[in-house]
Amino acid sequence: MKKMMYMIILLAIGIILVACSEKEEKQLTRIDVQKVDNYEDVMVIKDQKKIDSLSNVLENVSWEPKTKADMARREDLVVSLYYTMEDNTSKNYQYSIWFNDKTSIIISNNEKEGFGRLNQKNTQILKEILLK
Repeated sequence: MKKMMYMIILLAIGIILVACSEKEEKQLTRIDVQKVDNYEDVMVIKDQKKIDSLSNVLENVSWEPKTKADMARREDLVVSLYYTMEDNTSKNYQYSIWFNDKTSIIISNNEKEGFGRLNQKNTQILKEILLK
């Protein structure tokens, strides 16, 4: 009987931990890309393969939350990412992107991200997605 009671308690604790630790699920559904020198032309990306590739690239950004940056020049691109949340609401984040020699700098309006740097390999992938 004691074993059964311990099993029930452990099961209840497990269920509570799983329920409390769920992350907010979001699905990236659209990407809008604007070149800074040409605000009138907006490229809209809805191709799921490109969207997934961009998501993978953004996972590799070295973010420094709450870091303010003064850039010497204007950004090269302004990118808006549109997410659909699990409760069918939407959320979007804006990224300003500067391309340097072989790397890139990204500033996000998402408070969990802030200022970020991207290495050469991922910068190349980012350019292939956003500049085509």
